[in-house]
Parts: sequence; C-alpha cells; structure tokens
Amino acid sequence: MIAPPKPDLVTVNIDGKEIAVPKGTNVIEAARLVNVDVPHYCYHPKLTIVGNCRMCLIEMGMPAVDPATKAPIIDPVTGKPKINWIPRPQIGCGTNVSPGLHVKTTSPMVKDAREGVMEFLLINHPLDCPICDQAGECKLQEQSTGYGRGYSRFVEQKNVKPKRTQLGPRVTLDDERCILCSRCIRFSKEIAKDDVLGFVDRGSYSTLTCFPGKQLANNYSLNTVDICPVGALTSTDFRFKMRVWFLKQTNSIDTETSVGANTVVWSREGQIYRLTPRRNDDVNDTWMPDSGRELFKSVMSADRLAATTHLDARVAQAAELFNLNASAGSIAVVGSGRSSVEEQFLTKKLAAALKASTQLVSRVGQGDQLLISADRNPNVRGALVTGLISKLPKIGDAPAASRSANGDAAVPIRTGGLTDLAASIDAGKVKVVVSIGEDLVAAGLTAAQLAKVSVVYLGTHANTSSAAAKIVFPTLSVFEKNGTFVNQQFRLQKFAKAVPGPQGATDDLIVLAKLTAAASSAAMASDLGSLWKLISAEVPAFATTSYAQLPETGILIDATPFAALPFVEGETLHYKPAAPAVALTP
Repeated sequence: MIAPPKPDLVTVNIDGKEIAVPKGTNVIEAARLVNVDVPHYCYHPKLTIVGNCRMCLIEMGMPAVDPATKAPIIDPVTGKPKINWIPRPQIGCGTNVSPGLHVKTTSPMVKDAREGVMEFLLINHPLDCPICDQAGECKLQEQSTGYGRGYSRFVEQKNVKPKRTQLGPRVTLDDERCILCSRCIRFSKEIAKDDVLGFVDRGSYSTLTCFPGKQLANNYSLNTVDICPVGALTSTDFRFKMRVWFLKQTNSIDTETSVGANTVVWSREGQIYRLTPRRNDDVNDTWMPDSGRELFKSVMSADRLAATTHLDARVAQAAELFNLNASAGSIAVVGSGRSSVEEQFLTKKLAAALKASTQLVSRVGQGDQLLISADRNPNVRGALVTGLISKLPKIGDAPAASRSANGDAAVPIRTGGLTDLAASIDAGKVKVVVSIGEDLVAAGLTAAQLAKVSVVYLGTHANTSSAAAKIVFPTLSVFEKNGTFVNQQFRLQKFAKAVPGPQGATDDLIVLAKLTAAASSAAMASDLGSLWKLISAEVPAFATTSYAQLPETGILIDATPFAALPFVEGETLHYKPAAPAVALTP
C-alpha cells in the first residue's frame, strides 16, 4: 500500500504503478521514477517545452467525477475510481502531473502512434549510420530499433539537404540528419543568450541555419552538439576521430575557472579525445564552456617536462638546498590555486617544515555570468579552507594573453599575487623559492629577481621558471591524477585519473610528501585515503568528510569564515541555473 503523499507531492498512476512525485513534475521525468522510458527528441529538462517531435505520445486519463456532486465515479466491476481516457494520444513533454493522473505508455494506440512518428522521421533521413559520428550515442538509432516498424514503405527519392555546413568555428552541420527538434535553437537563445539559429523553408524542406551575417561562435556552441539527439550537429574537432563505444569515460572538473563545471573525459589507450559536460543541477546543469573542452590538448603538447634523473636523487638535492638555507624566512613557497585540496594541504605542511612564507598566484579575467567566472583559478577557496593562505592574493596589473576557444582572439587575464615575495627577494631575505606549478615571471617576478634565488620547480610544462630552476620535478596534469577542488560555491568536488602520465612525471602528492619528509625528517602520507584522514583531523571544514564517500556531485562545506571575502571585485557569484522542471537525475 502506497504511503500518503506529502503536501508537496501528488500521486499519479503510470502503467498501473502508483507513485508520488513533486507537484509540477513533467510526465517524462515522472515515468523515469518507475523505470518507464518515454521516448523523446525535442524535450530537454533544461529547455522550454515546444512539442516538436511528437515522439513522446502517451495515453492520459483522469478520474471521472459526477458533474453534479463532483464525487468520484466508481467502476462497478473493479471497485476503483473510473478513469476517463482522452480519446487521442497526448504529448508527455507538454504535460505536468496532476493529482489522480493516469498514464499508459505501452498501449496499442501509443505503440501505433510512435511507429507512425518514427516512420515520418526516417522518411528523409540518410542511411549513413556506419559513417555517422553520432553512431553509438544516437537516439534516433536507438529508438528506431525499439519503436520503429522495422521496415519502410517509402519508395520515393529522399530530399537532399546541405552537408558539412560550418555553422561556426567549432560546429559542423549535416542537415540531412536533422529531425527539427529545435534543441540547438532553444539552447542558443535561452542559455547562451546568442539567438543565431533558426529554421528556414517549410515541411520536409526545412533547414537549420544561422541568421544572415551571423555564426554559431559563442563560447557555449558545442553544447548544441551534446544535446543534438542525432548526428546533425557534430564537433569539428572530434569528427571521425574515434567511435564513442571505444572510449572510456572518467568524471572530472573543468579547471579553467572557479565555477567547477562537472565534465566527462573520453579517452582510449592513454589518449584523450574529447571533454563533455556532466550533469550537476547544483553547479552547471548539463553545460560547459567550449574553452574548457580544449584543456586536454596540453596533455600531449611538446613542452611537457621530462625527468633526467631519479626522483630520490632530486629530492636529496632539494633537501641539501633546504639545509643550506635553513634560517626562517630564507625560503618561500609559491602555492597554486590550480592545485588540488590534497596538494595544497601538503604544500602547507612543506612550508611549515621549511619555516617558509607562502603566497598564492591569482588569475583574474572577464567573467560571463554563466560558467566562466572572473576568478580563473579552480581552487583558491581550497587554499583558504586548508589554511595554505590566510588572505587572498593581490590581483596583478599586467595582463597575460590567454587564447580563446576559437584560437583567434586573446582574452586578457591578470596574474599576480607575488608583491611581497618580490620585495623580500630584492631585500635579500629570500634565497630559495619553491614553486608549485607556477611560472614566477608570468606571476609578477622579473628575470633579475628570479636570477637572485634558487628555484625548485614542480610542474607539468616548460616555462621561464622551469628553465631557470635549479631542481625540476615533472608532475601530472589534472587528467592524470585524482583529487578534489573547492569551487566558488564552496562545494567540494572530486576528479579522477583518466590517462597515465608521461614517463618520468610523478604525482604531485608523492613529490610534496617526499620533500616534506626530507625537510622535517618525518614520513608523510601521499595516498588519498591516508591523506584524507589527516585532512579530516586537521581541517575543521572537512571534519566529517572522506574522499571515498564524496558523491560525484560534491558536497557543500561550511563557508561561514570566508563567505564575505571579495574573491574578485564585482564578480557575480556563479551561474545560477534555471530551476529544472523537476530536480531529478535522469
């Protein structure tokens, strides 16, 4: 017997199963709760309802009531309330649940309606599944198998539409495959606020195109590829590179800003082929910026650092350098807002063992009030929570060029935060600088200042600091290790290792643990399990947290001590997603 629904819940019946769902839930989402699939193309939980495709046709009915008394009419045969069924199928996407609603998704009428819709969708669709980039994740292919008739009565010539049309710098259209669902149009207008797409012509000649003189060139254009249910919109960069069923999926985080958009890394045999967004209604809905999809390309770049000597030998060299400059204040540690929580915790331990001052490099650019924040570091808040820094780094004045996603425009990013360090070097106080992945010259030091100190550099790619460093430790990128970040909501989120690192590169945690042990003569944990026991014991905000139990959507931590800090002056907190029809994970 079903429990009485809560005040904000309504009871509906789907294929004979009663379920209590939140008021206002879309019928498609309600059906998912009882493991019933209502096929659809135009419906998307984060976009407006249009009812274009008609694939989600269902039978609906409501309890019959006496017109005079409004009392329920009881069926004398079953003893249950009589249901008045609507004589024609209705679209599920355009219907929200109401008390007593009855739905049939497998009746003969529904089956016949779906087969008819599928037949029309396939009339002009090309038979190119073997060469289609969408194969393996194509909803038309899947649903034609599940809901199609299995044969075609169409004997006429198919309409020929444009192929390989460049809608923008990153999106290619094959219009023959388009089923006119309008998801891309609605996304561009409603989410990206770049209303550039539309349909022209009528009937089976309708074609997707850009408005005259415009392109689909915004920094969110590839989200239209993600939500295209067929192979009409494809990523120009990913086209014909790999079949999706060969690729391994690994959950990760977009590290270009503090928003912390959830992502999926698609890889095979140690090579990354693409990044796509991962649904998290509390952070990024189902979207991510195009610029974040380019980050994986640095993994295989020619300027990756490689080790020339054994790790322990370099640790011994660093220990000797530390011993020669053992007086308090002679060593400075430059931490990174790009380091993980675990790395920042060990960086703090290293600084304490060296009696060193700590600085953090800030990166600030123009935010777009969607998924690109003005704070271009993914984990400044992690540095504050772990205690690596006690105050925010100062923002630099000199902009550093950062390529935009389309590669033809520069986005200025101000980098800084090393003002105090520069003064200490000029005064002759600091003799050694340990840099955790930061190019000290790009962060504000001059070449002359860099020449006055011995640099110990931990990082992934060659730069001015690595070239000038006395000791270099090649480390791993975010795609090659595990860890966590704290985004601008103070949400702790984890990322996972997708591919192995290059030969000679070592996990940052191992390097930091060995350096800390060398500086303090006490062993330090470097694996996540052991490290999180220490973090939970020493960091109040993480007192009840463990890495193993951290959900994929992350958890909010207590931000009370830091919530009023001006991380970036005038910055909007973060993208606040429009409330979905129902807060359910599909």
